[in-house]
Amino acid sequence: MRVLRDYQYAQARDRGASVAIGNFDGVHRGHQHVLGLAKRLDAPLGVVTFEPHPREVFAPDAPPFRLMNAAARANRLEKMGVDLLVELPFDSRLSSLTAEEFVQRVLVDALGISHAVVGADFRFGKGRDGDTDLLQRLGKQLGFDVTIATLLEGDAGAVSSTAIREALSDGRPAGAAAMLGHWHRIEGPVLHGEKRGRELGYPTANMNLDGLHVPKPGVYAVTVEVRDGPHAGTYGGVANLGIRPMFELSHPNLETYLFDFTGDLYGTHLSVGLVAYLRDEAKFDTLDALITQMDADQAAARAALRA
Repeated sequence: MRVLRDYQYAQARDRGASVAIGNFDGVHRGHQHVLGLAKRLDAPLGVVTFEPHPREVFAPDAPPFRLMNAAARANRLEKMGVDLLVELPFDSRLSSLTAEEFVQRVLVDALGISHAVVGADFRFGKGRDGDTDLLQRLGKQLGFDVTIATLLEGDAGAVSSTAIREALSDGRPAGAAAMLGHWHRIEGPVLHGEKRGRELGYPTANMNLDGLHVPKPGVYAVTVEVRDGPHAGTYGGVANLGIRPMFELSHPNLETYLFDFTGDLYGTHLSVGLVAYLRDEAKFDTLDALITQMDADQAAARAALRA
């Protein structure tokens, strides 16, 4: 997959794609529906998205809300068969473009798209003045097709990033996965921690949650993809997501113990999928009580992953 981080970097080989346009936070089943409509036999499959998410620019003080960072989104889109990913830098220059200027400069002059697919609620351009009707009119004038994707409904209602965040906040990773079409995954490098887990017989891979929506704190059964390095592969595991009440971390993080694993993971990139919520975080009176609970958590996680 070719990645462009500004439309001004587009080359002749990037022209002619059939593109899906949107934020694609989570790459959930609704997004996958949009991607499916963009697939054509006679054109590369492209995605035009924004980085940072416009909401981070317009509401910088709002609590973190993203389901995945840019790298995780790119990994998921590549797995979906995307050939060209255009991450438009959402800054004052881009946000000042009118809807007509956005279409002309970005979609036509730079990318030369053949087809665009957007959701029914898609808005674009300065002040969000552009809508799907305008996009269709401009497509006819400027020589590209436009398809409007209807909102996808799941068993529990509309599939949306908001509904997925609610499921994760409630400790329902299976409910989130039903809307995502895959386990909710937290991706990033393994960081050095205080190595308490190693001292307790449970060495963990530590990852921060900066900029991400934080699911319900607690202990989870997880599936782990080690994405690079000598230990690359897929493992089962158990993870604590939160502040570790016994040790009172200043910021929530994710600490994952990989089953049947020995080795050094520092600096490697992990993708940790939340499979089942096992219990709330708790504070224990003694380290022995904590270790006894960790033994039980490991057994419960192994059972959940076998189910």
